[in-house]
Amino acid sequence: MLLFVGLGNPGSRYAGNRHNIGFMAVDAIARRHKAPPWRRRFQGDVTEAAIGGERVVLLKPETFMNESGRAVGEAMRFFKIALKDVVVFHDELDLAPSRLRVKLGGGNAGHNGLRSITALCGNDYRRVRMGIGHPGDKALVHAYVLSDFAKSERDWVQDLCDACADHAELLAQGDDPTFQNKIHLAMEGRGWGDVKGIKDRD
Repeated sequence: MLLFVGLGNPGSRYAGNRHNIGFMAVDAIARRHKAPPWRRRFQGDVTEAAIGGERVVLLKPETFMNESGRAVGEAMRFFKIALKDVVVFHDELDLAPSRLRVKLGGGNAGHNGLRSITALCGNDYRRVRMGIGHPGDKALVHAYVLSDFAKSERDWVQDLCDACADHAELLAQGDDPTFQNKIHLAMEGRGWGDVKGIKDRD
């Protein structure tokens, strides 16, 4: 069994925020894989789906971003899911918009959701880093991540989330490099190779 976690803040006020792209991704996965309606458990919204021959629990913590680890820890303990079988979808400032990278463990790069999960559950979980770009000034980051995607950005956001849903079985099967490559090819194919000329920072 695996746990796919999307990070974001709860409520309609935050629904379109850049910080909520993790929620958007797991919503797309739930739709594509015909998961039943979300229900409240583990301080979050939860559903399940069969993906790539694996049973996958999908979780959107409703604790606000900086307490995400509480919901993740509860779900892990209930289902007895190992940390290596946890996959977290989150916004990534240091990747250009529409880019995606997958990694195991590593630093949290100031992301409060990742920091909370690491503090309460451990660090060696898989991260699906979904690029949103950087505002260019550290002082602007807070307002930037808590602002909505611009209308001009919404198409690539939807395409990126749909691509994650299309290829989620590769993540479920542990084939992270192929998943990452398939996403890259899908986004290139839709014309999102280099959004606004913004480059990765790492």
